[in-house]
Amino acid sequence: MNIDSIVNGVVIDHISAGKAMRLYELLGLEKLDCSVAIIKNVHSNRMGKKDIIKIDADVPVDFDLIGYVDPDVTINIIRDEKLIEKKTITLPKQLTNVIFCKNPRCITSVERGLDHVFKLTDEKNKVYRCIYCETKAE
Repeated sequence: MNIDSIVNGVVIDHISAGKAMRLYELLGLEKLDCSVAIIKNVHSNRMGKKDIIKIDADVPVDFDLIGYVDPDVTINIIRDEKLIEKKTITLPKQLTNVIFCKNPRCITSVERGLDHVFKLTDEKNKVYRCIYCETKAE
């Protein structure tokens, strides 16, 4: 397998095995006009197996969305083939329009333009609740 090095771009590393495709879809990476490599089930001393996503372009990534899907990932920013910044991700305290309220009586079901906002209410169990109706995110 030959995957070229990145000149300018982003590497999302330490993704829990099997979660790379979900991140790919949620981040809308299929819309990019650049090389995107998804490497699944790579051997990792720390994790056993992991996934990696390499994006060969300087694109913004949604850290909240990534943190919601997998809060243990590492984001590596590459410039001129050199690692210039390494970011660790945590669970976001609040999510806007990342997950959507399923409660049919919630105001977000009636007011179509209203943002779907969820707050982290239980960090240990990764529980998010709608700020309008307190419905637990699934």
